[in-house]
Amino acid sequence: MITKDTLQEVIKTQREFLAKEEVSTPREKEKGVIIENSFAFIITGIRRCGKSTFLNQLLKKNRGYYLNLEDPRLDGFELADFQNVEKLMPLLYGEKGIYFFDEIQNIPKWEKFIRYLIDKKEKVVITGSNASLLSRELGTKLTGRHLQIEMFPFSFREFITLKKKKASLELFEHYLYAGGFPEYVKKENPLILQELLTDIVLKDIAVRFGIKNINVLQKILHYLLSNAGKEISYNSIKKVFSIKSVQSVISYLSYFEDAYLIFLVPKFSYSYKQQQVNPKKIYSIDNGFSCQNSVSFSKDKGKMLENAVFLELRRTFKDIFYFREKYECDFVLKQKEKIILAIQVCFDFNEENKNREINGLMAALHEFKLKEGFILTYNQKEEFVVDGKKITLKPVWEWLLDQQKSAKMSE
Repeated sequence: MITKDTLQEVIKTQREFLAKEEVSTPREKEKGVIIENSFAFIITGIRRCGKSTFLNQLLKKNRGYYLNLEDPRLDGFELADFQNVEKLMPLLYGEKGIYFFDEIQNIPKWEKFIRYLIDKKEKVVITGSNASLLSRELGTKLTGRHLQIEMFPFSFREFITLKKKKASLELFEHYLYAGGFPEYVKKENPLILQELLTDIVLKDIAVRFGIKNINVLQKILHYLLSNAGKEISYNSIKKVFSIKSVQSVISYLSYFEDAYLIFLVPKFSYSYKQQQVNPKKIYSIDNGFSCQNSVSFSKDKGKMLENAVFLELRRTFKDIFYFREKYECDFVLKQKEKIILAIQVCFDFNEENKNREINGLMAALHEFKLKEGFILTYNQKEEFVVDGKKITLKPVWEWLLDQQKSAKMSE
């Protein structure tokens, strides 16, 4: 329980701090924010990707109330304390404001208070860093009463805006290694990303799920980050780290996914059961995050390029697969039960690998009856036709800048 005086002090000092913050790089997700009466607007994403700053940007444009529930002064905050929040906010900042709650997943039964607010037709925006935890609680108390977006570290377009430079291959090379965590992009201090990993593993995973062997947990995560773009299986990880139970491995990887540290991409199959059984490809939340927390990732430019492509796809699509029968295609994207796009990624398209890259892409194009596909490269551009299918080679950095690509993919 938090005293009313303490709560008032926290609310006031948090708001004063936000007011001093400079207007930062606009986020592309802002275009998708429509704050409705009787709905909770949910913003999820990994820690330090800019959710709090994004809330501040919204707060500067809308009259509202703000509370960051990770403030250490709020240690011991309970569901009942929300009643005092509701009383204090209008007294401090006037009637009829939007409620902004940051990192709300830390408070047990928070969804009951949010449901209470939206039943009163209040406008509510909340952020959280755990996808599964939020989904479970939203599903029990807020079914049909919430809208949701995911935030990621800066895209290449946002990175350019922050750097205030003209797009170029040289700037993309910088982005490829630095990634898009806002604070790291500004300061480029490796400790920022190293400590972020430690914080997430300790606070969001080990403490929350009662895991005592933190050392093994960190070793598995470092291994996954080092192998972004490669296939993994639960059994292989079990053997590498001498873990007794496959179920423990499955749980660990699900915790990493829920915290937005990694993404697991299944092999395409018309059978959901086969999708679960087959090896999955692993991708990292951010190239800079992997570079600063693994030894080998930065040595493989091809995998770095592939990870950057995956992240851009994941900003728009959730149903992403790799395809492999006789040949392999890196990405096939599903929308409304239909595969709509096939993409290969290779650093350098040359005589040694061109048949493999074309055959993999063509296999996917024929399988899903697609008329065209992409081979994304470091800096090559070309168009040609094979068996009546159009193949476009395009530099990743130019593809990332194409503001209209998502619309084209969805056609």
